[in-house]
Amino acid sequence: MAREFPLEKYRNIGIIAHIDAGKTTTTERILFYTGKSYRIGSVDEGTTVTDWMEQERERGITIVSAAVTAEWQGYRINVIDTPGHIDFTAEVQRSLRVLDGGVVIFDATQGVEPQSETVWRQADKYNVPRICFINKMDRTGASYTDSIESIRTRLGSTPLAMQIPLGDESDFKGVIDILKQKAYYWDDPLGVEMREDEIPAKMVEEAILAREHLVEAIAGLDDELTELFLEGEELTEEQIIAGLRREVISGKCNPCYCGTSLRNKGVQLLLDAVVALLPSPLDIPDAVGTSPDKNKEIVCKTNDSEPVGALVFKIVTDPFVGRLAYFRVYSGTIRQGQSLLNPVKNKKERIGRLIRMYADRRDDVSEVYAGEIAAVLGLKDTFTGDTLCDPSRPVVLENISFPEPVISVAIEPKTIADQEKIGLALQKLSEEDPTFQVRTDENTGQTIISGMGELHLSIIVDRLTREFRVRANVGKEKVAYKETVRVPVTKHSFKYAKQTGGHGQYAHVVFDLEPIDPNLGIEFANKIIGGTVPKEYIPAIEKGVREAAESGVLGGYPVTGLRVTLVDGSFHEVDSSEMAFKLAGSMCLKECMERAQPVLLEPIMKVEVTIPEEFLGDVLGQLSTRRGEIRGTDMHGGNSQIIHSMVPLGEMFGYATTLRSATQGRGVFSMEYDHYQAVSDATAQKLLAS
Repeated sequence: MAREFPLEKYRNIGIIAHIDAGKTTTTERILFYTGKSYRIGSVDEGTTVTDWMEQERERGITIVSAAVTAEWQGYRINVIDTPGHIDFTAEVQRSLRVLDGGVVIFDATQGVEPQSETVWRQADKYNVPRICFINKMDRTGASYTDSIESIRTRLGSTPLAMQIPLGDESDFKGVIDILKQKAYYWDDPLGVEMREDEIPAKMVEEAILAREHLVEAIAGLDDELTELFLEGEELTEEQIIAGLRREVISGKCNPCYCGTSLRNKGVQLLLDAVVALLPSPLDIPDAVGTSPDKNKEIVCKTNDSEPVGALVFKIVTDPFVGRLAYFRVYSGTIRQGQSLLNPVKNKKERIGRLIRMYADRRDDVSEVYAGEIAAVLGLKDTFTGDTLCDPSRPVVLENISFPEPVISVAIEPKTIADQEKIGLALQKLSEEDPTFQVRTDENTGQTIISGMGELHLSIIVDRLTREFRVRANVGKEKVAYKETVRVPVTKHSFKYAKQTGGHGQYAHVVFDLEPIDPNLGIEFANKIIGGTVPKEYIPAIEKGVREAAESGVLGGYPVTGLRVTLVDGSFHEVDSSEMAFKLAGSMCLKECMERAQPVLLEPIMKVEVTIPEEFLGDVLGQLSTRRGEIRGTDMHGGNSQIIHSMVPLGEMFGYATTLRSATQGRGVFSMEYDHYQAVSDATAQKLLAS
């Protein structure tokens, strides 16, 4: 099976944005105009292609990123529609890891919103070139120029206005293409026919001036064009587009387009921009991995004849076909029936059915080439972030790291029949979602599930009921507190000695303990000199320390932010054993912590609240009573105010209802995890008492 499209005609793009900016609606229009769907799906009616889960259609939000493949003007475009809600940040992160370019969508009435900043920073981290689409131009209060200005000021980027809107708000009827100096209108309700026309006479001057500014800005960014520009040469449209493309790919600028996806205006020109300006797999640097022993770098060249190097970025449990693994091929060609190596797990995997996804519809293919995104059925040991490679050239591509869960609930099955099913269902869900974790509480024997927020866990429970037919009782949400210490402790000695008939037990350890950054977890160092504790017992001591750190001395919460140094000790030639040293390490850490002024840590959330100005005083008061620290306020579009604050997660339960009632339903907020912070003694006593 030969390649349908040459590599330079591939575009792997993601649609990313704040919640409710119109990502899914735009993706639906892309599918419709490229002929992949024969009717336009609606988020409000629950008929979208990419939001195919029942929960997504009911709630009108995207939960899992969906991959769809479309064709436009001889180019193959792989589109990933990502979620906007902060609880599903892992979905955005792992999609960005494998994309070559992004379309960032902004609501024209809001400009840059809190979650827009988060996804923008994530795209910066993975060096994803972006173009912008200012959506909802037909809404009251929509402003193309204000939105572009907010991209410049709040995101610190270089946005370039590529169009001028024709008509304001409900009168929005088309756009002027500044470079081409043409006007485009969408007269029919479905927006299929795009009419090209001359620019209206009253706007000709404005359009000519805008073109001069745009050409100057592009020439100022691109060295090749700067030279021609300074020599006084007239730049052709092809030269300008080529220069602009180079600068978009290098991340120096972000061209901005406008339209209204819901009213079917502007999407075809956005597709033209994707094809013209965003990179193909050949335009981005080759993926660089390491050998499994991390001793040398290995470059995976974007070439079909190279040995295979592919990254699995998503696992989905499909109720009809089983476990689907989405992957991006960086080098080589993956064929059905081929045997590949997973070097992370050191396991061989046989490639079963290869599938090209059209959202929830799937087409079987026999080969997947370099630069493509596809899915495979039947992998047993491969999970998110694992590499698949040719056994002759083992390579580990960069793993994807995810944030720690910040909220937990206890869950238990309702009946004996549910008990048998719940374990398997939770295992499948945790394989799919790296930010969802399952553990058993040692003290109570309960199953505890943890995630990124209330919405995240409520959707997990919903999926248990619907997809896996498991009925469960769910406890009250609990915050993932942690413990650390305030002061160092030096040379704390602990001796474990037990004499029974026959062999006794003997171990003696001396620890130094000091607080470090809570994000660094537990560090263990060995500074034994002269073999006072034999080498073979050191791993047992470290194991004891790490096990003891799983539950602290204040409330049994996990311990973090400690450096434990083994400085001395002694042993008995007959009575010492690994078990004795493990117990000694564990008990010594507990005693050290009690002497080192233990303190409770709580997750602090970055909370941004957008409200009409008249409610500012009330809402500030509410945040203060929730132990919030106000960082500042900004004016935003009309008479709205944005409050920037840091609030403990434990105080945010039920805040949505409180905010709605205080602002007559007009206030909205977004929150994301920021850091862990020590709790005051008075608050800690209250928390521990409860």
